[in-house]
Amino acid sequence: MSTRRTKVEGAEPPGASAAALRVTPRQDGARLAVHVKPRASRSMILGVREGALAVAVRAPPERGEANAELVRLLAEALGIRRAAVAVVAGAGARTKLVDAIGVGPDEVRARLGEVLCRARR
Repeated sequence: MSTRRTKVEGAEPPGASAAALRVTPRQDGARLAVHVKPRASRSMILGVREGALAVAVRAPPERGEANAELVRLLAEALGIRRAAVAVVAGAGARTKLVDAIGVGPDEVRARLGEVLCRARR
């Protein structure tokens, strides 16, 4: 049986991922677009897809479970409390807008860049 790796279509080349991420400043933090793949084998940040963060979550897209898992994963990756991460648009869609309170756009890119670098090792 062959092992198959899933490639994120439209994903940026390695090293350019965090720089290609579109993050907009907010008065109290930053906002970013996130493309979520629910029911994955494990929850992880995959890279950047067309300027949006590509994320796989293990939870199904039912009763807000995938959104809760997304918030947990992003809070952990950004080093902030779960209460400081909120899905502000697209709660029922795969593409969402997420606010991260207490971190600026450059800090978001830097922290997610570190996570992406660790994931490639």
